[in-house]
Amino acid sequence: MDDHLTGQTVELLQQLIRNRCVNDGTIMSGQESRNSDTLRSYLQGSGLDIEVYQPAHAPGRESLVARIEGSDPEAPTLCLMGHTDVVPVNPKTWTRDPFGGELVEGEVWGRGAVDMLNLTASQAVVLRALARRPGGWRPRGTLVYLACADEEAGGLLGAGHVCERHWDALRADYCLTENGGTVSRGADGGLNVTVHVGEKGVAWRRLRVKGTPGHGSMPYGADNALAKAARVVSRLADYQPAPYVDELWRRFVDTLHLDPAAKAALTDPSRVDAAIAGLDPRLARLAWSATHTTFSPNVCHGGVKTNVIPDAVDVEVDIRTVPGDSEDEVRRHLDKALGGLAEEVEVERLFSKPASVSPTGTPLWDVLGRVVDAHYPGARLLPRMILGFTDAPYFRQRGAIAYGFGLFSPALTVEAMSGRFHGNDERVDVESLALTTQAWLEVCELLLA
Repeated sequence: MDDHLTGQTVELLQQLIRNRCVNDGTIMSGQESRNSDTLRSYLQGSGLDIEVYQPAHAPGRESLVARIEGSDPEAPTLCLMGHTDVVPVNPKTWTRDPFGGELVEGEVWGRGAVDMLNLTASQAVVLRALARRPGGWRPRGTLVYLACADEEAGGLLGAGHVCERHWDALRADYCLTENGGTVSRGADGGLNVTVHVGEKGVAWRRLRVKGTPGHGSMPYGADNALAKAARVVSRLADYQPAPYVDELWRRFVDTLHLDPAAKAALTDPSRVDAAIAGLDPRLARLAWSATHTTFSPNVCHGGVKTNVIPDAVDVEVDIRTVPGDSEDEVRRHLDKALGGLAEEVEVERLFSKPASVSPTGTPLWDVLGRVVDAHYPGARLLPRMILGFTDAPYFRQRGAIAYGFGLFSPALTVEAMSGRFHGNDERVDVESLALTTQAWLEVCELLLA
């Protein structure tokens, strides 16, 4: 691996962390122009075509696109995509400054170190290295780099905006983004490297529960919206839709260190719910979300004063859908969960993105297998469905193949990665930065040259 490139990735990652592009979901947060400016300064002077895009109604929410044009119009176009925003953080719960970008004992600390400024930085380093090769690098295929805003709030102001309004700047056949690349040992003793080939859908909803105002001193028989909202929340939390078992889930179950009977139950739709109940709690949470459309009521607003019976309460629900669940199906789920309360609830759509999956038998999949084997001989690619969301669906909607990839050290386990995503003391080891930087370089050379 190239120590010089690794050093650049470390330094660029540190600067991106220090820019504090915190996206709290409001339109004026994020201000990803700070990271866009940093990346533009880093890439300038390399002969790259660089453009910056932002929605007219969202100043400071910039996304950057840079490209190396290929020589053959029939050859594929690969987009390396990373987002530049990060989620909010409570500094009091961290061991170190979450925006210090400190390098301590071989790890870079800070919000965004794994989600996903590490990949955004390493992709930029590889793009510049290829562009600055002596004599120029002119591959057959085209390489595009997208550093996009707003992923942490759904991507409508970032990748969504660029894909909808400026697709000609991308025109990608393939896209690589977050967040595969973790290494684990399967039940048979072999190594697996995760590649996320799809993700669950998102259907955020606001449920308005109505009642009748009155004096708090006379609650008997009152039409209290908060009391009804409590029942709504309880029914949503208890709702259990039918399970969804597909080939991706079956392949994952095969890698688990469980006895054959437990594996058989976990892949049987008629027994999977009972089997999940008997698992370790951490694995059970993952298994349930991987096999069900889920409903998590997370926000509640209502009431105006302690002695006033509320006439309206809003409950915001995070719904994550399995493939095949349409907008109509989401409403049917809600009606079924709420039962007789459904008629007293108004449903408002906050944000939706359908579940999406890319096939594996592609030239890019073969290239990823070769790259992984070069660093972890004999390791297999393990296709997975991600439970959260990324910007990949915007590319899949355009017909592109999109995978979540990266290449991390054995020290950055699945458990460590999941604990640091949106968590305290987020950090990434330099070995993982080196591996990922090298992996992007090798993928570009193998797929596009």
